[in-house]
Amino acid sequence: MGNKQTIFTAEQLDAYQDCTYFTRKEILRLFDRYRDLAPQLVPLDYTSQPDVKLPYELIGSMPELKDNPFRQRIAEVFSEDGEGNMTLDDFLDMFSVLSEMAPRDLKAYYAFKIYDFNNDDFICQSDLVKTLNKLTRNELTEDEVRMVCEKVIDEADLDNDGRLSLEDFQHMIVRAPDFLSTFHIRI
Repeated sequence: MGNKQTIFTAEQLDAYQDCTYFTRKEILRLFDRYRDLAPQLVPLDYTSQPDVKLPYELIGSMPELKDNPFRQRIAEVFSEDGEGNMTLDDFLDMFSVLSEMAPRDLKAYYAFKIYDFNNDDFICQSDLVKTLNKLTRNELTEDEVRMVCEKVIDEADLDNDGRLSLEDFQHMIVRAPDFLSTFHIRI
């Protein structure tokens, strides 16, 4: 009686707790979610830290992401390989940052990375165009998109260099009270 499968060592669970905003129970629940995506790939025993990576197609099909216009970009930003293929660590990191417990600054940092499509550490005009087109599902005209992008840069660009730095972005987020309530995923 009580032959319970050991998924993680106590040290592994402690480490996951230390580097996420989750309890042991939530970590185990997220492991189950990860494993449910590909039971044939993900072993039940993680004590030997297997080298498993789930392809983006499986990650992007999760109910929490499948309707999000930024699902591909979210997966790319949180995946170690930058392609959206995720290890369990990547998966836990993503859910941790997108949890309700993560602080505003951490969420803003990752939101900035998600909107920085060209990975140059700035949100420039082309990044804003892609962001706006994803948000509106390409329903705005080119002129409307250009006007909105110019307005965003005009209002948020503190140093007037024509692009948004992380500092500019964080300053803008502070003035957006609904940011914390919209930049999350419930587990």
